[in-house]
Amino acid sequence: MAERKLIRIQENGQVTLPADVRRKLGLKKGDLVAVTETDEGILISPQQLVAARALDRIGEVLREQDLTLEQLIESGREIRGQLLKEKYGLDPNEPASQDLHRQ
Repeated sequence: MAERKLIRIQENGQVTLPADVRRKLGLKKGDLVAVTETDEGILISPQQLVAARALDRIGEVLREQDLTLEQLIESGREIRGQLLKEKYGLDPNEPASQDLHRQ
């Protein structure tokens, strides 16, 4: 289990994370952290870390599917085009009519 550190709650509910914890997590002034209530108390998690983990997982899935990011993006464009055509009768390959914006 991680070392337990005591910190005091300051004015307006502010807390200061110990310097060694900030260094270990790469946190600096202005970084975002999430505060999550748990049964044991609160969990403070760096959002950069959360985003990095999500991106790593996306990369794993792409590799498992033998896809590149570019292929995934292009697939999204194709699907979006199909939806535009099916739901709204718009052809994504035709230039939009400027008459739609005139009154």
